[in-house]
Amino acid sequence: MDIGFIGLGNMGFPMARRLIEAGNRLVVFDARQEVVDKLVARGATAATSPKQVADQVETVMASLPSLQASLAVATGPNGVIEGSSVKRFIDLSTVGSAMAVKIHGLLAKHGIVQIDCPVSGGVGGAEKGTLAVMVSGPKTEFELLKPALEIIGKVFFIGEKPGAAQTMKLANNFLSATAIVATSEAVVMGVKAGLDPAVMIDVINAGSGMNTASRDKFPRSVLPRSFDFGFTTGLMVKDVRLALEEMKQLGLSMEVADAVGRLWETVISAEGAESDFTAAIKPIERKAGVLVGGRPPS
Repeated sequence: MDIGFIGLGNMGFPMARRLIEAGNRLVVFDARQEVVDKLVARGATAATSPKQVADQVETVMASLPSLQASLAVATGPNGVIEGSSVKRFIDLSTVGSAMAVKIHGLLAKHGIVQIDCPVSGGVGGAEKGTLAVMVSGPKTEFELLKPALEIIGKVFFIGEKPGAAQTMKLANNFLSATAIVATSEAVVMGVKAGLDPAVMIDVINAGSGMNTASRDKFPRSVLPRSFDFGFTTGLMVKDVRLALEEMKQLGLSMEVADAVGRLWETVISAEGAESDFTAAIKPIERKAGVLVGGRPPS
């Protein structure tokens, strides 16, 4: 396919690279020329704006860090909405269902189909092509795009309702956010009582407490204290806030979610938006007066 790709960050770059390696012809745009140049060296064509991307291809993908960026790229001045060739806009970002519905409505007035397509699996999943790819939009468009989307991960059709895939992504990321802070509290409890944190993680991963934080984040980034898993605290807090907002709009009881939200607000206040989200354990450690570390579990 001829595909436009906007946003070549930690997630976008490896997804775009995989699409090129699979034989697709890409037109790419990012505010940082150096990442554009890397893909041009692999065969991509550079564009100078989202509009210029959308002038050259019918299918435009975007991987962006914020709601405002997605809205501006899709519908703002010099945005995809002004392109002369574009027929469909695939948003790989996490923007929440309300923003997805807003973008859908604005693009529809110009005959452009909005496809919600948030992804999960982190930078490692983007590099390996093993992301969970959640899609909502017209089924005919989904079938057309599925071969390209399968290059970046395992594809799930959530439904035709605008924003449905965003709701699915928020549910997933709420669980991921809960896992890292809950596991941090559990391990800090053990260390405070004199347990070896590496042994704790071994036991948890062999038992019923195993989760994505104990399985992946703690061995790689928390126990070695490298805090370099590749996803920022700012992005995680954005997703948690969006999940809380959606739960409130649905009139749900959310005692656990409220507690998780408060914890993440503490983390971003203490560690900053640019910190790695695995640093969530640090304010929990400070409050307990302990330091968690040790060998990565085998």
